[in-house]
Amino acid sequence: MKSLELSELDRLMLDNYLMHLESLDAQIERVDDEITSKASVDGEVRILMSLTGISVYSALLIKSEIGTIERFADYKKLVSWAGLAPSLHQSGNVEYHGSITKQGSTMLRWIMVEAARVASNHDPRLRAFYERVKQRVGIRRRWLRWLTRC
Repeated sequence: MKSLELSELDRLMLDNYLMHLESLDAQIERVDDEITSKASVDGEVRILMSLTGISVYSALLIKSEIGTIERFADYKKLVSWAGLAPSLHQSGNVEYHGSITKQGSTMLRWIMVEAARVASNHDPRLRAFYERVKQRVGIRRRWLRWLTRC
């Protein structure tokens, strides 16, 4: 853009906009550096960041949404609170496990799903697990569509 031939006034306006963008980029970089340095001191954030698929901002969001982990008796309570547990439909002896309940913290659920997507693209073991679940869920959905047609 700096090499474009423009009139004096247009050149002045474009240069001002470009300087403003450069200034904003520098400010964003300084804030990012400050956030990263503060987060690297926090032990819980560092542990979260050691997981595949979780960056500084993801770790900070997870920590802020969960709060103190001690308030959950076990991991099942946390998963349920986040709305990531499968729903359960039961009638007599018949049990059907459906999709996640989607109750609880929307932001926590969103960041965990995004982190899982990133992790499944970078870790072969998680990718294999993802493919197995995808195959199973796909089969279940086809079966349910067939049932609804009958």
